[in-house]
Amino acid sequence: MDIHFLSVIPEVFPPYLDASIMGRAQAGGFVRFFTHNLRDWTHDRHRTVDDAPFGGGQGMLMKPEPFFEAVGEIISRSEVALKVVFLSPHGTPFTQEKARELSEEAGLLLVAGRYEGMDERVFSLADEVISLGDFVLTGGELAAMAVADACTRLIPGVLGNELSAAEESFEDGLLECAQYTRPAVYRGMAVPEVLLSGDHGKVALWRRENALERTRRLRPDLLAGEEVSSRA
Repeated sequence: MDIHFLSVIPEVFPPYLDASIMGRAQAGGFVRFFTHNLRDWTHDRHRTVDDAPFGGGQGMLMKPEPFFEAVGEIISRSEVALKVVFLSPHGTPFTQEKARELSEEAGLLLVAGRYEGMDERVFSLADEVISLGDFVLTGGELAAMAVADACTRLIPGVLGNELSAAEESFEDGLLECAQYTRPAVYRGMAVPEVLLSGDHGKVALWRRENALERTRRLRPDLLAGEEVSSRA
C-alpha cells in the first residue's frame, strides 16, 4: 500500500512513521510512505499558500491553486491508484470500520490543511473528507498520521498476529475487555480469578461479558439501539 501526505510542514511525518510498527511495516514492504510539500506547487518567491478570505473574517485561508496542481501531479506520478482523502472538521467521523475499508485501497493521498481552513473549491478534489472528531487541531497533520496508523496496522502481516487487530476495541462494535499482566496482585488490586484459571471457555465468556460491561459503562453510545449478545 502507498500512502502519500500533502502538507505545508511535511517534516513532521517521518519521525513518527519511521518508528515502531509503522517503521517495521515499511521495512517489511507492506507500506510505502511519501511526503509532499504543498509549497512546491507555488509560483511566487515567497511560496505563498494562503490569502485573506473574501467577505472578511479572521485568519487566512489556503489558496486553491497549489492544491489542484499538487493533487493532479501526485496522482499522475503515482504507481498505484490513489484515493484522495482530505482531513477536515466537517468530514465524516473516522471509525474502525472506515480504517478497515481504507486499508484495502491500493493507495491513499491524505491532504492536511492549516490556518483557518481551505478554499471550499479545494474539496472538489476529494474522494472523501474525514474528521477525527468534534474538535479543532492546529493542522491536519496529526489527523492524517492517525488515519495512516489505523489503516497500516490492518494490512495483513503488519502486526504479525492477525488476531491482534481482530480482538481490539470497535472491531465488533464494543470496547475491548480489560487487560491484565503480572503481578497477579498489585497494591491490593487483584487480577480476576477466571483469567488465572486456565479454562479457555470461561476466559472467553468473561472477556465478552467484560467488554459489554465496559462499553455500557464507558461508551453507552456504542450500544444505542443495538442488541448485543453476551455469548462468546
